Amino acid sequence: MRIGSGYDSHAFDPERPLILGGVRIPDHPGLRGHSDGDAVAHALTDAILGAAGLGDIGSHFPPEDPAWEGADSIELLRSAAALVFSAGHIVGNVDVTVICESPKIRPSAAAMREVLAEALSVSPDRVSIKGKTNERMGWEGRGEGIAVHAVALLHARG
Repeated sequence: MRIGSGYDSHAFDPERPLILGGVRIPDHPGLRGHSDGDAVAHALTDAILGAAGLGDIGSHFPPEDPAWEGADSIELLRSAAALVFSAGHIVGNVDVTVICESPKIRPSAAAMREVLAEALSVSPDRVSIKGKTNERMGWEGRGEGIAVHAVALLHARG
């Protein structure tokens, strides 16, 4: 077994739609970023790549490369999962914590689990998504953006 952790954060951008875990969240500013800004998918991509010893999201999908501008982050996660599989691993389970004052994560968590599970080729019961506030402390607490922590457990394919 191998474990990996991932982290991502983005500031809010009122000119963009909010996409988290591949799910569009209505009536809320989006996230600034080179791709679609999906901080959940980015943190999870780093977690699975890290667990497999394959670097990080930026080494596979560099933000300075125009090919990734506006990219669907779920497609990046799907590509990373294929790399992890090719390296001899399968995803055991993943756990994601989204830190923000708003939006509330719980109403969209089930849909996120479905999208992320499909991208990782696992059943939704192997994906956990939860939201936490920062109790109005720091930049997350002031509503300036979203931070995401993710962990992944990989098993040897066999």
